[in-house]
Amino acid sequence: MQLSDFNNIDLKNAGNLPVPMKVVLLSILAVVLLVLGYVFLLNPNLKALNTEKEKEQGLRDEYLAKKMQALRVPAYEQQVLEIQRTFGVLLKQLPDKSEMDGLLTDINQAGLSQGLSFEAFVPQPEVFAEFYAEKPISIKVLGRYHELGAFVTEVAKLSRIVTLHNLQVQPLAKDEKQPHKDILVMEAVAKTYRYLDAEEVAARKAQEDAKAGKK
Repeated sequence: MQLSDFNNIDLKNAGNLPVPMKVVLLSILAVVLLVLGYVFLLNPNLKALNTEKEKEQGLRDEYLAKKMQALRVPAYEQQVLEIQRTFGVLLKQLPDKSEMDGLLTDINQAGLSQGLSFEAFVPQPEVFAEFYAEKPISIKVLGRYHELGAFVTEVAKLSRIVTLHNLQVQPLAKDEKQPHKDILVMEAVAKTYRYLDAEEVAARKAQEDAKAGKK
């Protein structure tokens, strides 16, 4: 069988072709069918299969991530409870409006109990935040070093939150008459805080909404 024999093939009489030639033609036909099957049938299905595999992997990763989040939920819930508990404790340290006068008296008494002399004790206007109000108090006291330190300690021990800011300590001016030369002057801003009750929060929200409406 030679290549020239394939030039004179009569497909109408393919059944009468020699066996070797039939084998060659069938092999070629099989290869063509395999190529066409791969191109038009198998290849698109393989691409679709790879796409689905990628989706499956993505879903697996998402499942694992959500599973890890679900496992952390009890820990998160415990943290929320701890935060709420801590917040509750801190909130109890904020006086309400009716307790502010008593707290100011406590701060003043903490200084007097240590032998300090108040030159100034001036409450300033409140500064409002979302759920609390800050009350600054400008103070100026005279006393010895250890008395001033004891006063700061006493303020820190108060059952309500009081913080000291802009603290300045300096010797008493020479022209001021004091029996002791070791007297110091301490100036500071004491800040205490109170929580806003529901009525105050609602009133402030109404004011803010009214201002926003005017703008």
